[in-house]
Amino acid sequence: MAVYQHDVVVVGAGLAGMRATLAAIQKGADVAMITKVHPVRSHSNAAQGGINAALTSRGDDWEEHAFETVKGSDYLGDQDAIEVMCQEAGPAIIEMEHMGVIFNRDEEGRLGTRRFGGQQRARTFFVADITGQAMLHVLYEQIVKARARVYEEWFVTSLVMEDGAVRGVAALEMLTGQLHLIKGKAVILCTGGTGRIYEPSTNGLIVTADGQSLAYHVGAPLMDMEMVQYHPTTLKGNGILMTEAARGEGAYLINKDGDRFMKTYAPNMMELASRDVVSRSEQTEINEGRGVDDCVFLDLRHLGRELIETKLSYINEVALDFANVNLAEKPVPIRPGNHYEMGGIKTDVNGRTSVRGLYAAGECACVSVHGGNRLGANSLLDTIIFGRRAGEAAAGDAQEVGESELTESALSPEREAIKKLMDRAPTSDTPAKIRLEMGRVMNEGVAVFRDEAGMQRALRTIVELKERYSRLAVHDKGQVFNTNLIFALEVGFMLDTAEAICLGAIARKESRGAHFRTDFPKRDDEGFMKHTMVTMGPRGPEISYTPVTVTKWKPQVRSY
Repeated sequence: MAVYQHDVVVVGAGLAGMRATLAAIQKGADVAMITKVHPVRSHSNAAQGGINAALTSRGDDWEEHAFETVKGSDYLGDQDAIEVMCQEAGPAIIEMEHMGVIFNRDEEGRLGTRRFGGQQRARTFFVADITGQAMLHVLYEQIVKARARVYEEWFVTSLVMEDGAVRGVAALEMLTGQLHLIKGKAVILCTGGTGRIYEPSTNGLIVTADGQSLAYHVGAPLMDMEMVQYHPTTLKGNGILMTEAARGEGAYLINKDGDRFMKTYAPNMMELASRDVVSRSEQTEINEGRGVDDCVFLDLRHLGRELIETKLSYINEVALDFANVNLAEKPVPIRPGNHYEMGGIKTDVNGRTSVRGLYAAGECACVSVHGGNRLGANSLLDTIIFGRRAGEAAAGDAQEVGESELTESALSPEREAIKKLMDRAPTSDTPAKIRLEMGRVMNEGVAVFRDEAGMQRALRTIVELKERYSRLAVHDKGQVFNTNLIFALEVGFMLDTAEAICLGAIARKESRGAHFRTDFPKRDDEGFMKHTMVTMGPRGPEISYTPVTVTKWKPQVRSY
């Protein structure tokens, strides 16, 4: 067991984590990046369709991008943060290209764009349908070039406090099973979303709400956790994402009768309405009997084989491998599926939380630029803008912090908790059983359509699962790569966060963005134009509210 010391500790190695690490290094800080998987296996790999930016050279305007983001958020997004993101988007895209991201080009050789949902213009820059992967690999090259210290396949189990401030992390080295103290004058959480709380989900198995729970346990509020995005096009059977880029290139959504049903729900923008609108429209078609086997269809046949095989080759492979469908020949069955968490750890535009020494960026954070509904292709933008800003702020703030006096003894409570978990006698319960029950009840009760009874049922189940979790044992008693232990710890993180999602959803007695309650079907600006905050109090979770920041766009009727 060892103690390591750095200026800035970044937890997570997706796009937000890598961008934060690079920014902090460029500010002269000694930076460590901790990741439970190899960096290029981070979930940013899964982002397919592109990244938004309004380039003036293309006749676009950041204020138009900002307004459409505000509208997409159903007016729950903080407009000052949205303005920052949209103003800085153009330079960030050019910076990524200069680092080496090979964005698609148009016929004139300029950066090419496609149109994504909720936006009137084509302002989404892309690399075929593997944009996240392309960006992730380029940023990793920059991390290697900068000689960043990477703790690869280390799992952070808790934040370590000193005098009311976060001053490091307890991290499990998977290779040896040893717990170590990694001290930092600032810690940035960039751990991604909450996807595996739900079943099914477009998210990989590593997306387990680690950062949200870590921050929650040291007193940082979780904001707007009820705002869980269901993506309109996930593959039947396994929930794999079928990128919005397909609709951006002109794909149709059709029901069992071959009808392009979006003309009924969003006559102006059709398939490119915002994600919450499209998901509810699909689910309505399914619920009213116009689907097939709980699905509708994504139809790309009219786009032609050449376009599909050049700009959408990845999802064509997915459709062939998992549905035996060639997208040039047949429509593929799809349905809404869990995809993205708009809420997260409350931060300012520089990633600072309410806890000294703690920062967050990316999907685990809530700035809030997505509000009640994220526009497609704003997520990658969020990661690189606010990852950079968090890295710069943390590096700057760390210069004002003195040396920590923490020693290896600070790990005693965490070591004891893990020992207790390992020493329990095995029962029939497993992390997988608990996670699956959690995922199913969340997908039933806190999904596209919600009501009081369903959400309360989900909350009761989560509370029962937390009680079962308190008795959970780890069946594998070994130390080397004990994934059974890691899975058990992840389930604990997810249960905390699932409870926060349920509590926030029950408290918000209106419909806004992705949160649609059949018992409160209208948006209530007078009562709920505010952020929901869930904080861990002495007797359990506590709900509070904070106002939405409005700069220039007053709430209005939202239609597409």
